[in-house]
Amino acid sequence: MAQAAKKTNWFAIWVTAGVVIALVLVTVLVVTLNNAAAPKPLPTEVNTPSASNIDAETGAIHVGDGADNLATYVDFMCPICGQFEETYGSEIEGMVDDGSITLDIHPISILDDASQGTQYSTRAANAAYCVAVADADKSLPFLQQMFANQPAEQSKGLTNKEILGIASDVGVSGIDSCVNDGTYAGYVTEMTAKTPIQPGSSGIGTPTIAVNGEVIANSQLPAAGQLNTLFQ
Repeated sequence: MAQAAKKTNWFAIWVTAGVVIALVLVTVLVVTLNNAAAPKPLPTEVNTPSASNIDAETGAIHVGDGADNLATYVDFMCPICGQFEETYGSEIEGMVDDGSITLDIHPISILDDASQGTQYSTRAANAAYCVAVADADKSLPFLQQMFANQPAEQSKGLTNKEILGIASDVGVSGIDSCVNDGTYAGYVTEMTAKTPIQPGSSGIGTPTIAVNGEVIANSQLPAAGQLNTLFQ
């Protein structure tokens, strides 16, 4: 007797097909989520910020109009920069307010590698220029609040949304595209390369401090409350 034709097990076929489709959908979902989570690459073209309070040649954001000049080169992820702000921030603000000094803020980026690929240092410095262009008077409050909310080194840093939230808290809005698009990211890179080297150092470091154009070693900084002695 001829062997009876085997029946096709359609149930098993449909179950197998369903499993395959589900695996494909899961793979697509994972890839999509990973791509969405990946930070947007920052542009490399150099867009120079244009505002009366910014020295386009040096990258300095001018705050105040005192005869003496204090220049600070800071990376918003640098923990020592955070300590510098905590130690001297209110004193610097006081000297700006009483007309003793002009503060030149140089937001630079040397710690992008310490933010898990998000380029936080560059994004934060870019945002500082976005704020300075939008409202010069908010430059120092923005810096202060960025350090008050400073993320830990080796973390992902603040998101652009969080940075924009800080800007909004100090009274600056309408800079979403500037921050999200990294408008001045290439400029930050260019200015970072121009950062002067402290005496006794072999490379760029933060914070770097210059008093009336003369770069000093951080070991020369006085005790808290005595920063004015640098100008005597």
